[in-house]
Parts: sequence; C-alpha cells; structure tokens
Amino acid sequence: MLEVERLRSGYGGIPVLADLSLTVSGGEFVGILGHNGMGKTTLLRALIGILPATAGEIRFDGVPITRASSHRRARLGIGYVPQGRGIFPGLSVRDNLRFAVAALGRRQGDAIEAILAELPRLKDLLDRPGGALSGGEQQLLALARTLVQGPRLVLLDEPTEGIQPSIVEEIIERLRLLRQQRGLTILLVEQNIDFIKALSDRVLLIQKGAIVRELAAAELSDAAAMGDFAAISH
Repeated sequence: MLEVERLRSGYGGIPVLADLSLTVSGGEFVGILGHNGMGKTTLLRALIGILPATAGEIRFDGVPITRASSHRRARLGIGYVPQGRGIFPGLSVRDNLRFAVAALGRRQGDAIEAILAELPRLKDLLDRPGGALSGGEQQLLALARTLVQGPRLVLLDEPTEGIQPSIVEEIIERLRLLRQQRGLTILLVEQNIDFIKALSDRVLLIQKGAIVRELAAAELSDAAAMGDFAAISH
C-alpha cells in the first residue's frame, strides 16, 4: 500500500530524514519507535505532504505522490492524526466532525453517524467545545475527525501523549475493532511501549532519520521500555 524509497526531508536547510525507506502493506499496523529528535514526526509530516521531500519517492497504491498536495493525499485515502491533536478548540465536537467531512465533500449525516457508532464516547459530547474536553477526549475527537473522512491508511503521531490510561485502553480496543471492520492500515509513531506492542504487527526503529532495524512487536525489550533503543538497534 505505502512504499517509501530513500526519502529525504527536513526543515529549511536542516536535513532530518536521511535516505529513509519503508513499506506498509494493506491492513497492517506498523509502529515507529525512536528517541525524540530522530525524525519520527518529520516522517509523518513528509508522508502527508506538510513537509516537502527533497529526495526520494513516496508511492500510495502504486501511485507516485511525492509532489502531491496534502489535500490530494487525503482524497486518495491517507489520514493524519497529528501530535497535539490539532482539533478546533472553539468549535463543538459536532462542528469539528462536520468540518472534517466537508473538507472532502462527503455526506455529513452518514459519515458522522458511522463514526459515532465506532467511537461512542463522543455521542454525549457533541455540543461541547473541543477545548473543553479532557486530553483523552480530545485525542478521540482527533481520531474521529480523521476517520470520518474514510481513510484507508492513517498516520498516527503520539496518540497516548498526556492522556489517562483508561482512554489509552479504549483507543487500543477501538483501533483493533476498526482494523477488523474497515481493514484499516496504520503507521503509528509512539513511545508508549505497551501501546505500540498491543497494536503493531512489527516495529521499525528510527535513528538519525533512517530506519535501522525491524522487530516483531513481541521482541521489544525492557531496554526499549527504558528508552535504551541502542540496546536493541543492532
């Protein structure tokens, strides 16, 4: 589904990604693990088109999208849930969802009802401003805003950051169900080892902007959980 070959990207004249290559198959959940500053978020921003690629190629379902706009990538079926959630705090939950649906021209009623059935916690929050939600509720809203657009591949950046354990478990459960029901594919950036192990089929270790090793999720060690990625990168 997703093929990335020798991708380079960064900020201004500062390179971050260095000839990074990876593949993600349809229906697969793939985790990206690494220290802060190693290029995890930069990778997702380059894949969705927020950052330009300076070299390399990105293909989605065999179609080159390296120079495509973020909007075109979304229309092709790539969704992005950014670190920090990126919701509209002054809009209600309902209007956050309406805005997301309108952006891709889908029928609002059907799409919103479907996502509320899949993320039922949001049903009682529809009239509440996004900024009034707890951190975990905001994360569910950010996920819903992406899923309501009907993506086939979701780029998910640090979804457990700053949220309560009960909602972390709920997100795990809901993503597993979505995988079964929708055949959803996810590329997940995360530092919560339990979360990434619970969801990922395999985990890619990133160092200095390049993938240095691939592991089955079950192979993640206690060293990784303590942040000592070097202990498992060889």
